[in-house]
Amino acid sequence: MTVLPIATRESPLALAQARMVQRLLAEAHGVADKDAAFPIVGLTTTGDRLTDRKLIDAGGKGLFTKEIDEALYEKRAAIAVHSMKDVPTRMPDGLVLAAFLEREDPRDVLLTASGSSRIADLPHGAILGTASLRRQAQALHLRPDLEIVTLRGNVDTRLGKLRSGEVAATFLARAGLKRLGRAEADLDPLDANEMLPAVAQGIIGLAIREDDDAARDAVAPLDHLPSSLAAAAERAFLAALDGSCRTPIAAYAVLEGREMTIRGEALTPDGKQRWADRVTITLGPNAPKTACKAGYALGAKVKAAGGEALAAAVAAS
Repeated sequence: MTVLPIATRESPLALAQARMVQRLLAEAHGVADKDAAFPIVGLTTTGDRLTDRKLIDAGGKGLFTKEIDEALYEKRAAIAVHSMKDVPTRMPDGLVLAAFLEREDPRDVLLTASGSSRIADLPHGAILGTASLRRQAQALHLRPDLEIVTLRGNVDTRLGKLRSGEVAATFLARAGLKRLGRAEADLDPLDANEMLPAVAQGIIGLAIREDDDAARDAVAPLDHLPSSLAAAAERAFLAALDGSCRTPIAAYAVLEGREMTIRGEALTPDGKQRWADRVTITLGPNAPKTACKAGYALGAKVKAAGGEALAAAVAAS
């Protein structure tokens, strides 16, 4: 079959995810030499280079996808592997998301020097390290006494800050910990009712050029419909809120049989105000369209509830 290079970020987690995709593609197509058929092209993105500040101060989510998109356009790669929480709601012209792998546990883990913890158990005024505006807002909503400092970097970098006492706690996505095979993945995650996950957290998406039939056929067997529908609903929720890295937004869609329950929320960056809602729908023959429509309607409802207060808070962030 045609050689289909896989583009990915060069972070340990991104490479682990790319190797997983490579293995699944080889298995799906009976390929013995996966490295020859699906070579991995590692790229350092702008987002990877900016480790000392929040993404909102440098341009937002697209910082993790720009160079990978360029590799697709220039045909240095045929398939791009993305953590969907990092992908803007609008894909660049000529590129499409052609498959979504089965979702890993999307919940967050709160780590302290002694292991996992609950937000309620942190000492008064504890220093919490995170670069996520969503996690910041959600934590402050629950514990306004906490002090938030910017903390970015890979798992070992963040754990080092914990051990040194620079921060009392930090968050990591359980999905990433599991894919890296880290022992911390066995720690208890935060309940989604306490801390709703980021939009599409735990879902890997595969992007291709819209006119690349070979890549489309290759990734088709990897598409997991429930995860695809969840991504569609959650990303539509985000789109309705005009979501960016300057907007603390969370959403989580769960499919049980033909019923999908979508929960979503938006907060002010300081966590003082929160607007949340949910909807349960029945999916019919055109499930993707129904999921998108429901997610968008829920997002519009939350946006209307937040009104000027939400718009002003976001504008001032």
